[in-house]
Amino acid sequence: MISLDEIRASVAKELAQLNQIIATTLRSDTELMNSIVTRYLQTKGKQLRPLLVLLSGKLFGEINERVLYAGAAIEMLHNASLIHDDVIDQATERRGVETINSVWTNHVAVLVGDFFVTGALRCAVKAEDTRILEALAMMGGDLSLGEIHQYDNARSHRIDEQTYLTIISKKTASLFESCVAVGGYAQNAPQTQLDALRHYARLLGICFQIKDDTFDYFDDKAVGKPTGNDLREGKITLPLIYALQRADLPEHDTMNALVRKEQLTAIDIEQLVDFAKQAGGIDYAYSTMQRLRAEADQVLDNAFEACDTIDAFKLIFKYIIDRNI
Repeated sequence: MISLDEIRASVAKELAQLNQIIATTLRSDTELMNSIVTRYLQTKGKQLRPLLVLLSGKLFGEINERVLYAGAAIEMLHNASLIHDDVIDQATERRGVETINSVWTNHVAVLVGDFFVTGALRCAVKAEDTRILEALAMMGGDLSLGEIHQYDNARSHRIDEQTYLTIISKKTASLFESCVAVGGYAQNAPQTQLDALRHYARLLGICFQIKDDTFDYFDDKAVGKPTGNDLREGKITLPLIYALQRADLPEHDTMNALVRKEQLTAIDIEQLVDFAKQAGGIDYAYSTMQRLRAEADQVLDNAFEACDTIDAFKLIFKYIIDRNI
């Protein structure tokens, strides 16, 4: 099977064009904004989301300018949400680089995030399809509602798998689904096949968040974030949800009472993390991801003929499960 690097190489020219569109769109006559944006864009990460847009466009035809503008719009709106998240979380680093809010101020960071939103809208207009604008609007709304739902859930201590899946479907999976949707819209893709690809992307996004959440249960040196950080913020994720539902375990009542405390101590968090691992929570999370992957493969196989692009979509799902960061 091809590797993620080979997938990226197959659309390297188009990805470079997409990044150039972003840089050009965000250029202004304000020296400070240009300096901040240029520095921010130097750290791009894996760029999975624009890659999904390009692959979607490629699946339904030759990658054209409309696909590129749609992908640029998605990436800028995604980055706007990250910049704003850093302000909310008071984060000092992202991908090993100082955040905008830590170098400047929260005020400046919010304004830069807003500027990215305006860039996303300008690119969406240039994609010349109102469905792309609508997809961005829906995605932005889902991201916000997902975060609000998560905050409310933490406040009211609702702990069940369905609530968890609903939250991550909005705060993460909606973005992945929007990526393939706009790529398909830009190519006037057949609705039935586009629906299938969106189904795949929704499963991929859910899997992405589940994998991200498993990182919270291990040493921060290995995964780059503090162990138990989600619990400190009141977020109960799938490994612990599974463990807390195991009424057969002697610690069941004690752990369920502990997790509902208004303020968890460092010792409380350590106990809950250890309980989740010992009760099979990590194994359950991985089995859930493998089930999602099998479902996604079946969705693709039912809707599309075998081809390199479908293989690429399948490989990305495997990469999401196997990744260490």
